[in-house]
Formats: sequence, C-alpha cells, structure tokens
Amino acid sequence: MTQHTLPGTLSEGIARAVADLPDVAFLKPDLAGRLRTALSRSAPADPAPSSAGVRLTGPADGTGPWRVEIQLVARGRARTVDVARAARRAAEEHLATALPDQAVRAHVTVTVTGLV
Repeated sequence: MTQHTLPGTLSEGIARAVADLPDVAFLKPDLAGRLRTALSRSAPADPAPSSAGVRLTGPADGTGPWRVEIQLVARGRARTVDVARAARRAAEEHLATALPDQAVRAHVTVTVTGLV
C-alpha cells in the first residue's frame, strides 16, 4: 500500500477538496476535533490537515466500491442539492486522481447537516 492509498491520506484529501468548494461553509467536526479546539489555548502554526466530516471505508475484499460519507454545513445562499452534488463530484474526482492506476468505484453519500 503506497502513501497515496492510505485511507487517512485519502480522507484528508477528500476533506480538503470538499472544504474548498465555494458554497461549503465547513465540514462537520467530529467530537475529538471539537474538544481539541476547545482545549487548545493557541492555534498551531501549521495545523495538520483534518478529515473531520469525512468517513472513508475501503473495500474489504479489494473488489467492492469505496464508501465515502461526507457531512458538511453549507452556506445559506446556495441550494443544498447543488452543494451536495458538488461535494460528491469533488470526492469522486479526488479518488480518481489519487488512485489513477485503479478503476476506483465509490459510493459517496453527502449529508448537509446545516446552513449558515
């Protein structure tokens, strides 16, 4: 397994691709991320990429599809369905770019948990 195929690296890349979309306010943080933010007295100079809001599961037998679950908060000016579609496309494109030698199949689920 190469560096590019590690699930943590893939989920961080997907999180970055989705978070960079213009109508995504932020990815839903996990509980550990919220606690870490609340307990930290100062922000680190170079924060590590976070995959909060993205759960990635590779195929157990190596032949099935990847399962990607994304939870995000969208900006109120955008249509929720358009944001969800863009997030799904961004995740699929990232997987295809990160794993170019593999015929990547993915089942991507996007849940918009709120609007700001």
